[in-house]
Amino acid sequence: MLKGKLIHPDLIAALALCGHGDKILIADGNYPLDSKTGTAETVYLGLTPGLPTVTDVLEALQSAVCFEKAEVMNPGEGPLPEIFDEFRRMLPELSLDVIGKQEFYNACCQPCVRLAVSTGEKRTYANLLLTIGVA
Repeated sequence: MLKGKLIHPDLIAALALCGHGDKILIADGNYPLDSKTGTAETVYLGLTPGLPTVTDVLEALQSAVCFEKAEVMNPGEGPLPEIFDEFRRMLPELSLDVIGKQEFYNACCQPCVRLAVSTGEKRTYANLLLTIGVA
């Protein structure tokens, strides 16, 4: 029986195949996962609108792997989404790279994106592309 924070078998299996430099996308419930993730292993976790959140998934993944880079999608006009501050608090050792919408989609379709996780997150622009670091 697993005792850590991360117990989802599909996530654990996908992470076991990842190495330094591979990427993981944690996507909100609005993200077009099928068309904007290339060949990544996809895991659909959305249970109900709002659950789990992207930050719930991030917390579980942080208990299993180290990250060296974090990227988010620039919404364009207006202020940056509040969830970006939450990402910064959860990833204090990383800078949060804000990239354009199309650039983000292109980055998520690259072969180095090994895992894409769909959540029930309702907050917009709550997509997070993480690069795995070394232990």
